[in-house]
Amino acid sequence: MKKQRIVVKIGSSSLTDDMGNIVDEKVADHTSAIAAVKEQGHEVIVVSSGAVAAGFKSLGYATRPKLMAARQASAAVGQSLLIQRYISHLSPKGITAAQVLLTKSDFYSKGRFQNFYTAMMELLHHDAVPIINENDLISIEELTYGDNDMLSALVSGFLQADALVILTDINGLYDSNPKTNPDAKRFNFVPSITEEMLSMAGGSGSAVGTGGMKSKLLAAEKAQSLGVSVFIGTGKGECKLLDILEGKGDGTYIGSPMQPHMQRKKQWLAHHAKPAGSITVDSGAEKAVIKGGKSLLPAGVKSIDGLFDALDVVDVVNEKGELLGRGQVFYSSVDLEKIKGLPSLETKAYSINERAEVIHRDNWVTLKFDH
Repeated sequence: MKKQRIVVKIGSSSLTDDMGNIVDEKVADHTSAIAAVKEQGHEVIVVSSGAVAAGFKSLGYATRPKLMAARQASAAVGQSLLIQRYISHLSPKGITAAQVLLTKSDFYSKGRFQNFYTAMMELLHHDAVPIINENDLISIEELTYGDNDMLSALVSGFLQADALVILTDINGLYDSNPKTNPDAKRFNFVPSITEEMLSMAGGSGSAVGTGGMKSKLLAAEKAQSLGVSVFIGTGKGECKLLDILEGKGDGTYIGSPMQPHMQRKKQWLAHHAKPAGSITVDSGAEKAVIKGGKSLLPAGVKSIDGLFDALDVVDVVNEKGELLGRGQVFYSSVDLEKIKGLPSLETKAYSINERAEVIHRDNWVTLKFDH
């Protein structure tokens, strides 16, 4: 088997008991599997839930708290407990664990986005295992990914992983709820996520976790769009990850393993950059950009919304108000207002690089409608 880079997402239910306490045997099971994969020359990045689940009991909460401040306090206590357990199990195996805490805002800046990639590559170069979690202590609702399923999908795409393995307490995707229907049938492989699958999936399956099967399917859909194949399921023992990589995992495989990865710059535009405004384009420009793969020119611009500078990121919509895509502009909103609708020869002097394009196709990403 060729060397692969895999992202392993470990949910709270796969680390803790029903009361939210971290179970050493569960941590040992995961870390032995990680060590076995690394012994075969593969790279492993872990996205681990469990900080809030690990910490709330220490603060006297009977169950996982719902209030934001209580969850943040629990995470502050639990994150150190969580990483200590990983270190205590990985260190005897000669593996260095690296803690990485993220929020959405860490990716808003293209520079910080690139810095994160550089740091991750350095960790992998030195054979460390990055253990990533959302920085619950300082996150506010609009800056969170909602659950680590989606974070793991974005990380897997960003690092151009060969596979995303989502470990949970249910061994894959079924045609109905296996907990209530003994005749439920499991899907061993699905080529892509459908609306029907999403409608069948439920909410959180555990009192100590935040993500249910629906969040995992949405994450799988996102990972697929970034060129990463996905496995959702369970497993025990040091060979469980190797079995998954060999196609023998206890769960559901989603998507082909030979998909092209989306460029990192395009990923930043599509999923992380914060738009500073929007541009409405006519039907001719829509056709040229979406179907023809062309750059957006001033002649196709109908109107501008918001104030933005050259090199800011903006959304592009059609005359129906439908989102078409997103890109970095070569004109400020003030200058674009002056030259919208004009032929390219008359507009170059207003561009930051004296070129006609409003958004060059290399700085553009087409966006599908989200569910």
